[in-house]
Amino acid sequence: MSLSLFIARRLYRDTDGGKRVSRPAVLIAMIGIAIGLTVMIITVAVVIGFKGEVRNKITGFGSDIQITNFDAVRSYETLPIVVNDSMMQALLAYPDVKQVQRYSTKPGIIKTEDAFQGMVLKGVGPEFDPSFFQQHLVEGEIPIFSDTASTNQVVISKPIAAKLNLKLGDKIYAYFIQDNVRVRPMTIKGIYQTNFSEYDNLFLLTDLYTVTRLNNWEQGQVSGAELQLKDYNQLENFSYQLSMDVDNITDSYGGAYYVQSIEELNPQIFEWLNLLDLNVWVILILMVGVAGFTMISGLLIIIIERTNMIGILKALGADNFTIRKVFLWFSVFLIGKGMIWGNLIGIAFCIIQSQFHLFKLDPESYYIDSVPVSMNIGYFLLINIATLLVSVLMLIGPSFLITKINPATSMRYE
Repeated sequence: MSLSLFIARRLYRDTDGGKRVSRPAVLIAMIGIAIGLTVMIITVAVVIGFKGEVRNKITGFGSDIQITNFDAVRSYETLPIVVNDSMMQALLAYPDVKQVQRYSTKPGIIKTEDAFQGMVLKGVGPEFDPSFFQQHLVEGEIPIFSDTASTNQVVISKPIAAKLNLKLGDKIYAYFIQDNVRVRPMTIKGIYQTNFSEYDNLFLLTDLYTVTRLNNWEQGQVSGAELQLKDYNQLENFSYQLSMDVDNITDSYGGAYYVQSIEELNPQIFEWLNLLDLNVWVILILMVGVAGFTMISGLLIIIIERTNMIGILKALGADNFTIRKVFLWFSVFLIGKGMIWGNLIGIAFCIIQSQFHLFKLDPESYYIDSVPVSMNIGYFLLINIATLLVSVLMLIGPSFLITKINPATSMRYE
């Protein structure tokens, strides 16, 4: 063990008489570190959790990547493309692809005796992955959807059901305006709520066959294909690769395929989510700064209080560098104790919030009903390492005060 580390440990453990480190200075320094680290952990956990929740809801409705008709306008009244079994197998052959499902959409109106509501009927086939809607199902069940026959069953959202005073098992009438008005009776089989109002107020799920018939399309024609990736982090790279392979290829009816990622389809929402990263960096910098400056003030008080000791060490032959290391090691002990408390409080908050959802949010504004948290151990370790390094580096400058202390005068210092 080095001399500097040995002396620093004795100072840290010293609680008996004589000259000892000012308790208020030490306490304030540790509290500053603990509060700063707690805020950083909670901030990162909440932002990562929030971005993940919103992204999962967007991809739950539209998957990670969509292949549609190149000539289709940004509307739910779409132009068809052919997505047959051979194309689906070719898409599934990509190692990054986890799931491929077809879909078709048709805008319409639900009308009851005293109210009506615009909506988009989304048809899905037997390969549809219901896990997202199962997670947000309020009542009923998700039926097994077909691409060869109509079951006349539909899954609607809770906001639409509340507006139209509908309940599970009710029969609804959907109106679709084409050359003439077409009416389709359907039975409510399930009710879901994601709190993502832009989609909850819009989408109804039913059979792919039903929507294909309403659009008067040929067999095999659909609005598009939705691809779910195994790793969302590969979205940009795989989207580019798939575009190079698929874009502008035409089907048997002349429809041109066009690849778009979910971020390209919803640029405003994802730009908003990316802005949250800037807020995180601002908070991290401020908290590290507050913790660092708190430690600086504490170190200066400690050095001044230990002036007599510094003089004795110099008189015994210790150089400035050795004595500076004593106080830097001492500061590391204080920072470490503050970080332990900061981690305990921050992680405890994350666990409690994830289990009991104590802090609520307005789903109309934030798309979720409680503050989400995501405990990413990798990010927490990075925060701890960065906090320790930055705090110690900030103390190197103030530690030069030791070089100004003269042994002859300091040993008489009281």
